[in-house]
Amino acid sequence: MTWVLIVLAGLFEMGWAIGLKYSEGFTRLWPSVWTIVSMVISLWLLSIAVKVLPVGTAYSVWVGVGAVGTVILGIVLFGEPANAGRLISVACIIAGIVGLKLATPV
Repeated sequence: MTWVLIVLAGLFEMGWAIGLKYSEGFTRLWPSVWTIVSMVISLWLLSIAVKVLPVGTAYSVWVGVGAVGTVILGIVLFGEPANAGRLISVACIIAGIVGLKLATPV
């Protein structure tokens, strides 16, 4: 269950990262509200996960899920480049997340 929480925390991290773009520097009300709510939920879920998982593993997976998702959403939503270098880098992050999962005895 802890791994599900950390992935959910990463998904909410994606939500606030993308929300930062839509909030336009916290000048738009509803995107700003979504961004702040996502931040709180993401950190709350992370705080629950670190009760069980090693903090280094939990934080790295949280950041990795958020980073991978944010890159993908940036490509899809904002037309950011999807060149080989970026996609290979995302694949490396995914490999690191999987590696941490496999190497963590919890």
